[in-house]
Amino acid sequence: MFQLGKTIVSDDLIEKDFVCNLNACKGICCVAGEAGAPLEHAELEILDQEHENIKPYLRPEGIAALQEQGNWIERENGELETTLVNNKECAYTIFKDDGTAMCGIEAAYRDGATGFYKPISCHLYPVRIQEYTDFKAVNYHKWQICDDACALGEELSVPVYKFVKEALIRKFGPEWYNELEEIAQDFS
Repeated sequence: MFQLGKTIVSDDLIEKDFVCNLNACKGICCVAGEAGAPLEHAELEILDQEHENIKPYLRPEGIAALQEQGNWIERENGELETTLVNNKECAYTIFKDDGTAMCGIEAAYRDGATGFYKPISCHLYPVRIQEYTDFKAVNYHKWQICDDACALGEELSVPVYKFVKEALIRKFGPEWYNELEEIAQDFS
């Protein structure tokens, strides 16, 4: 691990390779797991404000879950996350004709219906951020369902930090990312 500003960054972001392979996984990360996508406090208001703009892109099941549970939920442990449909897929998940899961928020964004791209935790994946009092830990999250993404990343020689460049810049800014690139070049 190394320090970069007020972050502690895992070497895995530089050493591991990753490129999403939707042809292989069909977007299972939007469906699998025991919880919704982690949300930041600022995203709660955005989801509430943008609900009507995003709603036309969602499936009836997702809309029903949002109406019943809210645009986001807070777990008993205080964690904030996206609402689920029947404790399965994210309520914001939509499916292509071939069954590939996609983000309805992102679909709305791409059509210009909202200025919100999608939750930063989804945009950053496979990077996860853990916030502490004095710093943020920036870690690579290894999940078996992403084995095909690891294989494709290795085949294409794309390290994790390059795959999530746009998201890292969105989260930490261009100066932070430029410093990360410099560290990566000197990394051995």
